[in-house]
Amino acid sequence: MPELPEVETVRRGLQPVMEGSRIVKAEVRRKDLRFPFQKDFAARLTGQAVTGLGRRAKYLMADLASGDVLLMHLGMSGSFRIVKDDEKTTPGQFHHPRGKDTAHDHVVFHMSSGAAVVFNDPRRFGYMKIIARKALDEEPLLMGLGPEPLGNEFDAKMLAQACANKKTSLKAALLDQRVVAGLGNIYVCEALFRAHLSPRRLAATLATRKSEPTDHSKRLVTSIHAVLSQAIKAGGSSLRDHRQTSGELGYFQHSFQVYDREGEKCQTVGCSGIVRRFNQNGRSTFWCPKCQK
Repeated sequence: MPELPEVETVRRGLQPVMEGSRIVKAEVRRKDLRFPFQKDFAARLTGQAVTGLGRRAKYLMADLASGDVLLMHLGMSGSFRIVKDDEKTTPGQFHHPRGKDTAHDHVVFHMSSGAAVVFNDPRRFGYMKIIARKALDEEPLLMGLGPEPLGNEFDAKMLAQACANKKTSLKAALLDQRVVAGLGNIYVCEALFRAHLSPRRLAATLATRKSEPTDHSKRLVTSIHAVLSQAIKAGGSSLRDHRQTSGELGYFQHSFQVYDREGEKCQTVGCSGIVRRFNQNGRSTFWCPKCQK
């Protein structure tokens, strides 16, 4: 499942061809993805200018001149690619330098910029939904989401307050989208490693009895910021399906310090530990038992 860095990478790739451009035609090639498309989905998009392209947690959000917002989720295998005029062949068909199966090109946005934005999703776990901007606060898909980990509001104090009195593990708390939005298994493992905190540690230990942040909370927020920023700069992590809109792979997986490194020597200077893996809440957790306390 793409995490925040992958979605942000896609947003930055789509922004130049979508933001400020008009959707000349919205082409929907099947009735559903993970959920059925709204009956008026294509009609509400056709002719609309995209006034902004943002991200909330793992969602892409295109603001439309009509006052609607197009909410898009990549799911497990969804990806976007941009096709320019000089790459088009016959109508409805495109040149595919990425080797993607065109049978899974389910949505195409033909933009006034001359580019076509194609959504490809073999497993069809992605989805799109049009929401009136004034109704976003009541949208079930967005309600309850925590702060953005790279936003100005997210700091050690906020994280400590969110985790105070929690009896769950630190890793489970970080994966809870109500605590912090957009973090997934890969980047939680990496951030905990860099902060030298055990994934088994109680989340409540990030806060004092007065809900003030401990040094653990401060170290963890710093690590989260660093890991996410580095991953975005690297174009995200390509383990299975993620590609950038250009078709290129992300390469942050080459910078993993603990994730998917079971049995390897710990990369912490001076540590002689070995990276271990165990199942935690149904997910693989990678950590160094020696330096993560």
